Amino acid sequence: MPLSLGEIAKLVDGYLHGPATTLIHGAGTISTAGEHDITFAESEKGLAKLGSSAAAAVVISAGLTTAHCPYIAVADVREAFGKIVLQFRPPRPTRRTGISPAAVISASARIGLDVDIHPGAVIGEDVTIGAHCVIHANAVLMDGCQLDENCTIYPNAVLYEGTQLGKNVVVNSGAVIGAYGFGYDTIAGRHQRGAQLGYVHLQDDVEIGANSTIDRGSYGPTVIGEGTKVDNLVMIAHNCRIGRHNLLCSQVGIAGSSSTGDHVVMAGQVGIPDHCHIGHQAVLGAKSGVLRDVPAGAVMLGIPATPERDQMQKQAVFARLPEMRKQLRELQRTVDQLVESQRGAPPTAPHSPSSADPTIPARPEAA
Repeated sequence: MPLSLGEIAKLVDGYLHGPATTLIHGAGTISTAGEHDITFAESEKGLAKLGSSAAAAVVISAGLTTAHCPYIAVADVREAFGKIVLQFRPPRPTRRTGISPAAVISASARIGLDVDIHPGAVIGEDVTIGAHCVIHANAVLMDGCQLDENCTIYPNAVLYEGTQLGKNVVVNSGAVIGAYGFGYDTIAGRHQRGAQLGYVHLQDDVEIGANSTIDRGSYGPTVIGEGTKVDNLVMIAHNCRIGRHNLLCSQVGIAGSSSTGDHVVMAGQVGIPDHCHIGHQAVLGAKSGVLRDVPAGAVMLGIPATPERDQMQKQAVFARLPEMRKQLRELQRTVDQLVESQRGAPPTAPHSPSSADPTIPARPEAA
């Protein structure tokens, strides 16, 4: 159902510049918004793109203006635009399903109040599921798993035996929690799996992205700290201890027995070696290849990862390499010409006393 710009401005508590009666039928980004849609721009850079957009109106940060189309100025653009999107695309209401008769549940499992278990889910022996949890279709909770209240396990996720989840944990589709770590001993030329007797503990408010994997500890737990958010396609190896409120983006790989402090950010495709520690509030840029411990508060970039300032200096030099190569070739050509000219010059005659020199006596004539 369409909304007028006046209604939208009231919804987001914003300042409207333009006709309040203009009807808006949807919301989209600058590149996808249609002629009856509203879009958003947080900065001057975003506003510069409005010229190529068909949007009928825009939500912008307070202090910005535009003449391209009507606008609504707000204090927080993302929060405001989220409210608008929800008006046009409200989430589907969740329905209680209870425990499906098509789920496979061990008789020894303990199920809390108001738990939903969807068809095809498998609940192993001695599993504990707290109140208000949702176990979606074809998820597997192997023997001995413990889930505190209000956890959500999405379709096809697997929790290996002994996995422990705190409150409000979300495990997205295809994630594997508690698989055996990649640890082998080579005996008589053959690789034999080492001890994998531990488990994984996801603390309160942790979210694990789709198709991510977290391996169990060798003897104790692999721990993901409270509030940490793990993106899709992340791999965390055995014995790791990840701090609180970390953000681990897509394709991060953390090798065994490594650890992080709190509020660490790792951008896409960061690689961490084994037995490495990343300090509190460190930030690792995309594709950083870490070789050693990172101190607290550091911002690291590159392969191998170095402090941001050092890496920027290196990149500035790299950008000049073509020019420097040309200069080097010109210098080499000049040197070659100088060497060649020296080779072709006539030899200098050795100095000999001159008979005209009055300081040298004349040679006597032979008798």
